[in-house]
Amino acid sequence: MDLRVFTEPQQGASYDTLLKVARTAEELGAFSAFFRSDHYLKMGDVDGRPGPTDAWITLAGLARDTSTIRLGTLMTAATFRLPGVTAIQVAQVDAMSGGRVEFGLGAGWYEAEHTAYGIPFPKEKFGRLEEQLAIITGLWNTKLGDTFDFTGEYYTLTDSPALPKPVQERIPVLIGGHGPKRTPALAARFADEFNLPFASVEDSAAQFARVRAAVEQAGRPADAVLHSNALVACVGRDDAEVARRAAAIGRSVEELKTDGLAGTPDEVAEKIGRYAAVGSERIYLQILDLDDLDHLELIASRVAPQLG
Repeated sequence: MDLRVFTEPQQGASYDTLLKVARTAEELGAFSAFFRSDHYLKMGDVDGRPGPTDAWITLAGLARDTSTIRLGTLMTAATFRLPGVTAIQVAQVDAMSGGRVEFGLGAGWYEAEHTAYGIPFPKEKFGRLEEQLAIITGLWNTKLGDTFDFTGEYYTLTDSPALPKPVQERIPVLIGGHGPKRTPALAARFADEFNLPFASVEDSAAQFARVRAAVEQAGRPADAVLHSNALVACVGRDDAEVARRAAAIGRSVEELKTDGLAGTPDEVAEKIGRYAAVGSERIYLQILDLDDLDHLELIASRVAPQLG
């Protein structure tokens, strides 16, 4: 099982805080990647200070301030950016990192953040997402010297030089979500990884089966797409430490044990094993208290070694 760190900076984090988390994760050696959300507005009962940080500006900084850990988004919001510009940004950060970028793209859903920052919030989002995936991957895959053209309902590109190219031969593309039909079909066309956020073991098993079926129907091997989960983490050496960490993020232990990965290292390792049994190969640990670096050390030293 591959473990990754997943952060929510819109809840309140500076670049320096994110850098500490990313460097700690890198130094511990138990986490293969640092991922972040792509939001511009807080959620829930927090003040969000010092304010939002942009996902791809953050990753550009981390590309130069880290050396080995992989970097990515769960998920870049298609509503925030034009696809041609996004292809340039991601390819540039891939070059800046020496080929360590992974690209998650979602339709965008949080209307309030669009209103707060004057970003259009279109009614039809899924069709735009589909066209963005076709354009971004098409630009990256266009041979040097050739041009790229695209005519869709929402976007048109004409005689694009399709530059710059990523350093990696193929930037891994992540698609995720709970939709039973359109989402698996989209993953079958474009994804290297399918990510299911905040789902039970049972719901994960059902959605992974839908994705595998869609991948095979698209003519790809069923194992061509890696399956992963994103789950909130709250690990403690004993019940008191679990309770302290739950209180620090404003959640109850009971809720976290039901909907996330909460408990002692042994309890959390056992639950991760249940996700592995239904086909999950990677867990994105949502770390909400970004000042608690001891939390990462505990997971690295006491949970990761149990996962094989």
